[in-house]
Amino acid sequence: MATEAARVAADPHHARIPDTPAGGTVILLNGTSSSGKSSIARALLDLLDGTWFHMPVDAFHSMRCDKPIADEDLQAEIDRTAKGFHRAVAGMAAGGNNVVVDHPLSRRWRLLDLLDLLVPEDAVLIGVRCPLPELERRERERGDRQAGLAAMQYDQVHSHGDHDLDVDTSLLSPEECALRIRDFLPDRPRPTAFERLGATLRNPV
Repeated sequence: MATEAARVAADPHHARIPDTPAGGTVILLNGTSSSGKSSIARALLDLLDGTWFHMPVDAFHSMRCDKPIADEDLQAEIDRTAKGFHRAVAGMAAGGNNVVVDHPLSRRWRLLDLLDLLVPEDAVLIGVRCPLPELERRERERGDRQAGLAAMQYDQVHSHGDHDLDVDTSLLSPEECALRIRDFLPDRPRPTAFERLGATLRNPV
């Protein structure tokens, strides 16, 4: 066994870090809680060619231990998780993986952080829109979200104003939204929303 282990360790292919010929594409679904981001993401994974990962920020929050968090510490906890989540997304894309990200840009710093981390030409920013009364109806029916969360996020998530594509989940099913996104990808225009936002938000006139 020791000889076999030594042979494997000496094998240059065993120690070579795999090449990454190209970075992956990131589809960032930006909308309030209950806007339908997760449903669109799941539909996209069935429609898109090749291998894609769905990375919802809620999955990262669910990894946290069950210890209680004081009210005054909660926002800092959420921010640390979001900051780590951004870097996990960027790391997956840097490794050559295609990723569908489900994340509300409800605080401006989240967008600014992602502008620094993602490759702008490989990021596709999708505005997932829905009228507030419909969001509130969904929130009541779900019963698993903080009451009023969609209303709190409503004026913030799209305040930067620019997306590559917008879809309205009050008018389209998740599958129809996913089809529109899929059909948009091959010939999406340049500069991308991330390129435009990087120029305006990072270099304001």
